[in-house]
Amino acid sequence: MAPSFEWDPAKDAANQVRHGVSFGEAQLAFLDANRVIARDVTHSGAEERFYCFGQVALGVLTVRFTLREERVRIIGAGFWRRGRKIYETHRKVHR
Repeated sequence: MAPSFEWDPAKDAANQVRHGVSFGEAQLAFLDANRVIARDVTHSGAEERFYCFGQVALGVLTVRFTLREERVRIIGAGFWRRGRKIYETHRKVHR
């Protein structure tokens, strides 16, 4: 069963301005069969957060998200060097 996604439209708009990625596009990272999911250990809030590092057309996309009931709630997304490094190291991709 494919995951269901949700997000705050205002955060989506702000993310597009800041990082050039819409949350609609960010969903595509979850389709990567080699995606890497990691717990966000720096987030100290009551809600557990995660990262998805996945290959999309323009490169490795890092998506920050949480799980709410049966849905993936996207919090942020961007093409970050650290995310690409984690993806390549974990997937053992060498160029």
